[in-house]
Amino acid sequence: MATRQCAIYGKGGIGKSTTTQNLVAGLAELGKKVMIVGCDPKADSTRLILHSKAQDTIMQMAADAGSVEDLELEDVMATGYGGIKCVESGGPEPGVGCAGRGVITAINFLEEEGAYEDDLDFVFYDVLGDVVCGGFAMPIRENKAQEIYIVCSGEMMAMYAANNIAKGICKYAKSGSVRLAGLICNSRNTAREDELIIELARQLGTQMIHFVPRDNVVQRAEIRRMTVIEYDPKAKQADEYRTLAQKVIDNKMFVVPTPITMDELEDLLMKFGIMEGEDESIIGKTAAEEQAVAA
Repeated sequence: MATRQCAIYGKGGIGKSTTTQNLVAGLAELGKKVMIVGCDPKADSTRLILHSKAQDTIMQMAADAGSVEDLELEDVMATGYGGIKCVESGGPEPGVGCAGRGVITAINFLEEEGAYEDDLDFVFYDVLGDVVCGGFAMPIRENKAQEIYIVCSGEMMAMYAANNIAKGICKYAKSGSVRLAGLICNSRNTAREDELIIELARQLGTQMIHFVPRDNVVQRAEIRRMTVIEYDPKAKQADEYRTLAQKVIDNKMFVVPTPITMDELEDLLMKFGIMEGEDESIIGKTAAEEQAVAA
C-alpha cells in the first residue's frame, strides 16, 4: 500500500505540533510506521517524540556543512518514540530570510535521499501557519501531501485561518490530487464549540474528524517533552488521541472544499458562537458602548 502523505495546517498557536505528535504517537501505538517532517523554523514538531528541546535542522546542518549536498540522510533523521522517524526543515534566523525556502530545500533533499521508504504508512508535514506563503504551501502545491487536516477551534481567527487554508487547497486541487481530509477541533472551551466546528465543516464540504477536548494532562506531558500516550497511557486524553488516530486510518472523505465568505463566517459565529443571544446591532461596539446601549 502506498504511503499516505498528510499535512497539518492551522492558525499559529492553535496546537498543530502538539496535536500532530500526539496523533502520530497514536498511529505508532497501532503499529503504523510514520515519519514527521517539521516545516517550521522553530523546529518544535518532533520534540515530544524525541524528548528533546529541538532537533538539529536540515537548514542549520547545511549551513554548518557548507551546503545541503554535503549532508547524508542519517545526519538529519532521528528516530523517537514508537520508531517514529523525525526530520526538521528549520529556517533562517528571524528577519534575515524566507523560512518557506527551508521547507522547499528540506523536502527536495528528503526525496533525493530516498527518505520516503516503501514501508512507511504515513508521512506527516507539520506546517507553520496558513498557506499564504509559497514555501509553506509546498506540501500541497507540489502534491507532496494528498490529505490535508486543519487544526482549528471555535475562535474566530482559527476559523478564519481554516477557511483561508481551504481556499489554498482549492487553488492547488485544480492541478493535483491534494484534498481536504477534515477539521480537527482542538478545543478552547468556547460556547457550543463542537456544534460550531461541525457546521463550519459542513459548509466547507468536509467533516469534523474529531473533537479534542481541553485537558491539562497535555501541558503536563509537554513539560516532560512527551506525548500524552507515552506520559500517561491510561489518561482519558490519551484515548482521545488514539480515537483520532483510528479515524485518520479509516478516513475516506477527501474533498475539494467549498470556502465561505467573511459574512458567512460571521453569521456562523452569530448562530453558534461568541455572539449567541446578542443583538446584531452591538457588532463593532466596545464594551463601554454596549453598556451605554443597555442602560
